[in-house]
Amino acid sequence: MLNQLTSSIDFQGQALTLRAERQRLIASNIANADTPGYVSRDINFSQALRDATGGQTPRLGTVGRLDTTQAGHIAGTGASPVAANLLYSNVSQTSLDNNTVDMDRERASFADNAVKYEATLTFVSGSVRSMLDAIKGGQA
Repeated sequence: MLNQLTSSIDFQGQALTLRAERQRLIASNIANADTPGYVSRDINFSQALRDATGGQTPRLGTVGRLDTTQAGHIAGTGASPVAANLLYSNVSQTSLDNNTVDMDRERASFADNAVKYEATLTFVSGSVRSMLDAIKGGQA
């Protein structure tokens, strides 16, 4: 029982981290809506979550990998699931300054991701509450 609760919290924690990172990317896209040549970015959330929780190596190989060349070097942790699953947006409408940010799509993605972030936070809160109830033995 306890193992199931902790694995659920671990999974939801990874999802929360990825949702926050996706929100940061979308906010960056919105902030750069008027920057000439800026290419809108996003992540493949489901693939990044699979990579983060399944122990698989990221899809794009060794992006961000650090090699140690001396005995005193500290080994890197490898690529983050977000860095490995970073995507660039396809142009939905052409612009004279080659900026690919579509504000309508970005605002919708921002709102959708915010709702999913709140839902994930609710799941984590419920899991922690269940764990505390189990520890207390149902006593208030």
